[in-house]
Amino acid sequence: PFPWKDKADITPRLLLNHSAGLPDWKPFYLELIKLPAKERKPAVRHLIMEEPLYHEPKTVSLYSDLGFILLEWIIEITAGQDLSSFLNVTFYRPLGLETLYLDQITADPIYEKNRFVATEYCPWRKEIIQGHVHDENAYALGGYSGHAGLFGTALDVFTLTTALVKIYHGTRSDLLSTETVRTFFSRQGIVPGSTYALGWDTPAEKNSSAGSYFSPISVGHTGFTGTSVWIDLEKNIAVIFLTNRIHPSRSNEKIKDFRPKLHNLIMQELGYA
Repeated sequence: PFPWKDKADITPRLLLNHSAGLPDWKPFYLELIKLPAKERKPAVRHLIMEEPLYHEPKTVSLYSDLGFILLEWIIEITAGQDLSSFLNVTFYRPLGLETLYLDQITADPIYEKNRFVATEYCPWRKEIIQGHVHDENAYALGGYSGHAGLFGTALDVFTLTTALVKIYHGTRSDLLSTETVRTFFSRQGIVPGSTYALGWDTPAEKNSSAGSYFSPISVGHTGFTGTSVWIDLEKNIAVIFLTNRIHPSRSNEKIKDFRPKLHNLIMQELGYA
């Protein structure tokens, strides 16, 4: 358990389920950029621990970047290596995923800049972001944290998705057990009415970004910059949608209407409407 009294009851399950009571987001980067790079990750973890909870754990469902920043810390302690190394050794290399990686701002992008879609102009970085993470906190933390900084192609996301779906349906794998994948893909029932599983969301009854035709046995996740993946575990369909909706500005929110329409159209064309 965490040594801070108000967070002593917070577990990795609650963090993964967004039911730990933590705030959704805080502009930590404003303080972090004043510190030497090597001090920033320890500093942000301390800042989160000092941050008052918005709610008592297990009472309210609130998507929290802060929770996933803490999950990175837990993985580092448990695995004995940084998150990037852990993912590469445990998942990406065994699956042959060559384009999935976590950003490192101390190094040039591993691909030519023009292979990356641009996001938006950052006033304090004084450039249009392309080839590095858009999220301000993740950038201040070296390019990635538990909540942001992942790059990859639709094909590699599909390969990873396919592997998880096969395990879910019972295929034996050295990556994860079927029980583990099914647990992560299931609503937890911690907060009544919450759609969150573990690290994943499930379709809401109304106004889901998955649209109207994904079965209740589906999981997905959206990203602030305009990315998403939705997987129908009953129909064995995955839709990977990677856009840069925040280019040139995050004020463009048309994707909220477009994404469910896209999912509906795909399901209609496949005969599931």
